[in-house]
Formats: sequence, structure tokens, C-alpha cells
Amino acid sequence: MSTSSVNQRNGTHRSSLRAHSSASTSAAAHKPSLKSKTVLRKSSPAALGSGSSAAAGSKSGNGGDAGVPGRVRVAVRLRPKNGEEMIADADFADCVELQPEVKRLKLRKNNWDTDTFEFDEVLTEYASQKRVYEVVAKPVVEGVLDGYNGTIMAYGQTGTGKTYTLGQLGEEDVADRGIMVRAMEDILAQVSLETDSISVSYLQLYMETVQDLLDPANDNIAIVEDPKSGDVSLPGATLVEIRDQHSFLELLQLGEAHRFAANTKLNTESSRSHAILMVHVRRSLKTESNGNSHMTKSLKPPVVRKGKLVVVDLAGSERISKSGSEGHTLEEAKSINLSLSALGKCINALAENSSHVPFRDSKLTRLLRDSFGGTARTSLVITIGPSPRHRGETTSTIMFGQRAMKVENMVKLKEEFDYKSLSKRLEVQLDSLIEENERQQKAFVDEIERITVEAHNQISEAEKRYANALEEEKLRYQNDYVESIKKLEENWSKNQKKLAAERLALGEKNGLDITSNGNRSIAPALEEVSELKRMVQKEAQLKMAAEEEVNRLKLQLTESKKVEVSGNSEIMRLHKMLETETQQKEKLEEEIATLHTQLLQLSLTADETRQNLERHGSQKTSGGALDSFMSQLKLPQLQDPGNAEKPPVAKLFEQVGLQKILSLLEAEDADVRIHAVKVVANLAAEEANQQQIVEAGGLTSLLMLLRNTEDETIHRVAAGAIANLAMNETNQELIMDQGGIDLLSSTAANAQDPQTLRMVAGAIANLCGNGTKRGKSLLIEDGALSWIVQNAKTETTAIKRHIELALCHLAQHEGNAKEMVKEGAIWELVRISRECSREDIRSLAHRTLTSSPTFLTELRRLRVDIR
Repeated sequence: MSTSSVNQRNGTHRSSLRAHSSASTSAAAHKPSLKSKTVLRKSSPAALGSGSSAAAGSKSGNGGDAGVPGRVRVAVRLRPKNGEEMIADADFADCVELQPEVKRLKLRKNNWDTDTFEFDEVLTEYASQKRVYEVVAKPVVEGVLDGYNGTIMAYGQTGTGKTYTLGQLGEEDVADRGIMVRAMEDILAQVSLETDSISVSYLQLYMETVQDLLDPANDNIAIVEDPKSGDVSLPGATLVEIRDQHSFLELLQLGEAHRFAANTKLNTESSRSHAILMVHVRRSLKTESNGNSHMTKSLKPPVVRKGKLVVVDLAGSERISKSGSEGHTLEEAKSINLSLSALGKCINALAENSSHVPFRDSKLTRLLRDSFGGTARTSLVITIGPSPRHRGETTSTIMFGQRAMKVENMVKLKEEFDYKSLSKRLEVQLDSLIEENERQQKAFVDEIERITVEAHNQISEAEKRYANALEEEKLRYQNDYVESIKKLEENWSKNQKKLAAERLALGEKNGLDITSNGNRSIAPALEEVSELKRMVQKEAQLKMAAEEEVNRLKLQLTESKKVEVSGNSEIMRLHKMLETETQQKEKLEEEIATLHTQLLQLSLTADETRQNLERHGSQKTSGGALDSFMSQLKLPQLQDPGNAEKPPVAKLFEQVGLQKILSLLEAEDADVRIHAVKVVANLAAEEANQQQIVEAGGLTSLLMLLRNTEDETIHRVAAGAIANLAMNETNQELIMDQGGIDLLSSTAANAQDPQTLRMVAGAIANLCGNGTKRGKSLLIEDGALSWIVQNAKTETTAIKRHIELALCHLAQHEGNAKEMVKEGAIWELVRISRECSREDIRSLAHRTLTSSPTFLTELRRLRVDIR
């Protein structure tokens, strides 16, 4: 390779466009900028490809996951004459005439004849860079910010201003900034760097090799295609996070310095590689509160929208005779022309609705697979020159743009749930609840202990006080009683002795005459006796008073005992309160365990949703992806490529083992069976696990659950797992051999939950892809056709779509046609071909009816027109 002919690009302006910068800047002040249109005009040739943004937004807001049609938008831009052309073409008229008011371009064939072409936008040589951005790129950038993929691409002959349009940095004059710089300005202005992220890769496709412009040592990056969704990724490319505009400009300067360029007759600085800028935008969508409980809010995951902007600066097409390329530059030109030719073939095939599109003929077409006929909103700007010497190249470029306008993409919203941040938030809340519970529990236990100690102290003091008072009163009354008895006995003895002495003295003195004077001598003694009796009575009264006082003290003692019993009752009540708080603690621990279980379920659900979303983009309908789970939970926690952690289900699979998991399907506990069948369904979503599940008897166990269990949740999840296994043709025959069709039909007949019907419909839709036996589908022999026809007019969209696909799949085998006519399925096929909301299913039904001789004969007999 000649060192003088090829050099590394240093980011300088193209010499052929320097004169254009000042002219376009002055003209920009007089031309109003165009706003991007938001009305989808699918059939109009001049409809904007970005016009489906409004429809896409409304559809995504209603929860729909179907793609929105978006035609490729094409704008043509005319380069002003350079100095060489002004001299060489002074005596010749320009080969093109622009009519920007009506968006038309006239191409001169000769001095008399012209061809007229219509484009979405026609930009004259005086159009400013700002106008070009607002017309060509701004609608695509707005779509990327809303969660859609977008592509902006420049195509044209060498030296017509592609790199100027896309990659001009505008270091000297900001008005010269190209689409890349302006797009990043809009993105940075709309995102919040606290919650959102922007990352950029900058690559070049040189001689059929993908090279990293940010890391020149990484010069052979592999292109990886997802076999299910068809998405293209470059996992080996350098990914740089962008925080401000200055860092992005430095990144572009670094990439431009490493890009290959060479000096040719057509351009002093001709790009010899296709430059590809990929901008990944991840935005967190704020969800509105609808008055739910705090727990419901905390379990609602944040919504994340991912958009990818791809800006492609194609190398210029050239004729060798005009460019004068030779040596290594000639080989570069051949490689460029081959890749552009492959791109043209793909666009021709898409424009003609060909059944085969040769995307794999070139790495360029593989990289742009999503941009043409994929899910991205694409805007193409074709650049042309005015010189009549290059009429052939200009004609080829215009025809390329005309064919590209016929290509339609199915624009899809890239939206998912951020279960990782939800899991972290729940863990923080769980730790906070545990700490608060432990703190309250400790404070409650301390308070109970304090109250118990105070109650024991008060009871002890009361018992001591009443016991001491009782002893003192009892001892005092006993002493008083004893002293009173002693006094009475002494008085009695004294009175008896005195009376005896008086009687004796009186008898000795009077002799026998005692009797006659007895009344007078005895009277004082009797009075004394009476006095003694009164004293005895008084003492008896005192004794009774003492006894009453003793009884009063006994009553006081009884009252004290009652107080003691009341204190014991209070202690018992406090003990019961302690037991109640202990039970509440156990209940909180159970709630904490429930939260742990919910976290595990969220992780399992996220993995299942990711698998469902990946299968949704494939041609074959999967029972695990029966409808978009955007309105539900269960998690797609998409793992980063560099993340070494495995999903929870994969860890569970490795640690527990498949046989133990399957054995739980027969557990007596209903909750255990529900969790086990969910794990099996999630494992069945992975194609690598399906054969192991079937060989281990998992299919038989799932069918037994449908047959022997009445739980609606088990029916729904088991039907979803069978739908996943039915994606394999070998498993389809096993399912039908074991009576799976009858079980699914009976499950659907007894189902109360629409989700169960949706799972059954998905399983039957997958089984409809099974081969034939003796010319007739095994499903028809098992009686599935009657169930499909009876439920074809269901109001549920997801179930209806699966049933319609099942009918179309069965009808594709001619051996099933007679049975379908007999069962009346042909009328449902006619209705689907006319009324189905999805264009792909409607087209499939129409092709099936028109390609089957049996159906055509019956339709002619019934005089039904299906045109």
C-alpha cells in the first residue's frame, strides 16, 4: 500500500465543502426550520418514516406490543459546485433541478427530456446544517428518547458531502455542526444524568472487517445475532459513557483520527471505510401513583426504556475509471462497492416483498439488518452533485433512494422493568423494617420488665405493711384480753374470800340466828356479786369488741389478699401482653419471610419475562410469551454480558437438581406445588433445559397436574410450561401421545381465569406446527380443531391471536383442508384474512386460502370472494 495515497483521517473539513459553509450559514437566516411531522401516512409516497411516533406512543400506552409500521424516510441533498466544477462545467447546465416546495427533483436525461422523482424532503445547496438536522434526524432522535431504535444514514457518490452532513464537528463555526453533534446535544438536553445513562461506540467497517475507532488494537470485532429475536450486537466493541458534550466531541475527534481515508481524483480526502456511531440511551420512566398502599407501591418496579441510535456514514460509491484508484486503494474501492451493492440488493428484495433478503452477503447488511425491514425508525439522506459529468452516479443514487422509500419497518417500543433497582430498594426497606422491629421489640421488652419489677416491689411492700399492722393489732388485743381476764379472776377471788370471811364472822357472832338476819347481812354481798356480774358482762363486751376488732383486721387481711390477687391478675395480664407481643413478633418474622419469598418470585418472574420477550420476536409463537408482560410483573432481569452472576433459577437448577425440583410437583403442600411448577415453567423457557425436563419425566408430571389438580394457578403455570416444551417438534408428539390435547381442552373449558385460556391457546398454537400422520394433523385426530373453531371469536386479544395463528398453521397442510372445511374453519380463515388487527396474520390467512386447491374449490362453490 502506497504511503502517499492513504493516510489516517485527522478530522479536518473536506475541501470541496468549505466554500459551502459560509453560503449555507447566511442562507439559514432566511429559511424557517421544519418541524417533524407526527402523522402516519403509510400509503403516501411522501409520508415521513418518523410519522408513526404518535401512533407508537398511543399503542405503547395501551399496553400493546405489536410493531408500528414506519416507512424509511428519504431526503435528497444537493452539494454546491466546487471550484473545479465551476470551471469545467461552465458551458453545461446542471444535471438536476430541485423543486423543494413540492418535494420533487428533476433529472435531465438530455437537453429535452427529464425524469421527475418525489422524496420526503428536497434540500437545496443552500440548506443549512440546522435545517438538515431538523428535517432528517430530529424525528429519529426524538423516537430514540422515547424508547425506539433509530437509524440515520448517508448514501451517495464520493465527494458529495456525506461526512460533512453527518460528522462535521463545527469547531470553527457552530453552524457547521453535523447530525452526530446536534443529535447528542438534543439527547443530553432531554435526559437526566442522575437516573438515565448514555453510552457510545464508534466503529468502522473496513475491507469487510469491523474495527474499533476508539481502540485501534481491537481490529476484528465479531457480529453476534440473537437466533430468536434477530437483534444484532457487537459485544467486543468499546462502550464509553457520555456525561457532557465536550467528552463526546473528543470521542468523535479520536475516532475520526483513526478512520481510513485516501486521496482520489474525485475527493482529496475520500473515506475508505463505513463509519458507524452507536448511541445507547437508557431512560427511567416515572410511574404515577394511583393511591395504592405503600407495600403495593414498593413492589411496583420502575419502567426503563432503551433506545439505540445508529448513525452510518457510508463510504462513497465510485467508478474506478473516474476515481483513478490503483493498488491498495483499488482493493478498498472494490470492497466498498461490493458492500454497497449487497446493501442495494437487500433494499431491492425488501421493496419487492421478496421471500428471501440476502442480509448475510455482507457485514454491512448484517449490521443494518434492523435498519431496513427491522424494528428501527430509519431516515436516509442521499447526497448528489450538480455536475453533468457524473449523471450516471447521480442517477444510481436517486434510484437507490427511490427503492429505499418502499421499505417499511415495524417500529417497536423497547421498554422493560428495572427489577434490579426494585430488588435493591426492597432489600433496603426489608433491612429498615427488621431494624425498626428489633428496636421496638427491645423497647417493649424493657418496658414490660420495668412494669413487672415495679409491680413486684409494690406488692411486696403492701404485703409487708399489712402483715406488720395485723401482727401488731393482734398482739395488742391479745395482751388486753389476757390482762382483763387476770383482773377479773383476781377480783373474783378477792370477792369470794371476802364473802366467805364475812359469812364466817357473821355465823360465829349470831349463831343460829343467821337466817333471821340473813337478808340484811347478805344484801351487800349480793350487791357485790351483781357488781361482779356487771364487770363480767363488761369484760364479755370488751371481749366481743376485741373479737370484732380481730374480725375487722381479718377483713383488712382479706382485702390485702384481694389486692395481692389483683396484683397477680395485673401480672398475668402483663404476661399475656408479653405473649401477644411475642406472637406479633413471630407474625412480623413471617411477613419478613414472605417478603423474601416475594423477592425470589420477582427474580423468577423477571427471568421468565426476559425469555418471553426474547421469544416474542421470533417467527414461531411460544406459549411462554403468550402476550406482552408489560402490564404485569415477573421480571426480565436482562443480564449484562460481563456479569458473572447466574440467574436465580439457574443457581437453583444447579444447586437443587432437576429430579428434586420435579419431585416437588407431587408435594402435599399446595404452595410448594405452585412454586415448583413455576420453577419448571421457567426452566422450560430455556431450549437447553427442555430435553432434560422431558427425559426426567417433567412432561408427564405436568400433564398429571392438569389431570389431578383443581388449583387454577397450577393449571395456568403448567399450561405455560407445556407451551414452552411444545416449541420442540419431538416434544409435540409426546404431548399428543399422552393425551395432552384432551387435557388442555378440558383445562380451558373449566378455567375461570383468562390467563389460563391464554396459556392453553399458546400451547395449542405451538402444537399446530406438528407434522402430519397419514396426511392429517395429529391435533385434528385428537379433536383440537373443534375447540379452536369454538373459541376463534373470543374477545380477549392475546387468546384470539394464538387461536388465529393455530388455524393458519393447520391450514397450511393440504391434508388438513378437508377436515377444516367440514368443521367450518374455512369461515374463520376468511374472517381472519379480512378483519384481523395484525397485518402479518391477516396476510398469512390470505396466502393460505389462495394457495390451497381444496379451499379455493370450496370458496368458489360458496361464491366467496377473497381478493
